Amino acid sequence: QVQLVESGGGLAQPGGSLRLSCVASGRTFDAYSMGWFRQAPGKQREFVGGISRSGANIYYSDSVKGRFTISRNNPKNTVYLQMNSLKPEDTAVYYCAADLRVLPRTDENEYDYWGQGTQVTVSS
Repeated sequence: QVQLVESGGGLAQPGGSLRLSCVASGRTFDAYSMGWFRQAPGKQREFVGGISRSGANIYYSDSVKGRFTISRNNPKNTVYLQMNSLKPEDTAVYYCAADLRVLPRTDENEYDYWGQGTQVTVSS
């Protein structure tokens, strides 16, 4: 079992930045690849990006590539999502998820554990 808790969401202006954190407790954090997903009102949850167990492999969706950065600090049991150049269409609830595979997957159904989500609103 692993428990995930996201934080760092809030209100940002277009062009602004936010950094989300996801802290894990329970089993060894570096046994999990980690994914970030988001769900906007009335839309399906979508893959934002993911990072492998070691942090050596990182993937992004086309919609955030070049603006968002995922990193992890295994000794601190934490994965981060740095979001820059935010757009109104980035408004969503953001979730982190954990999976025991070496590499992160884009399909939400592949993930075993989820956080409760944190709201990100981008508006002027």
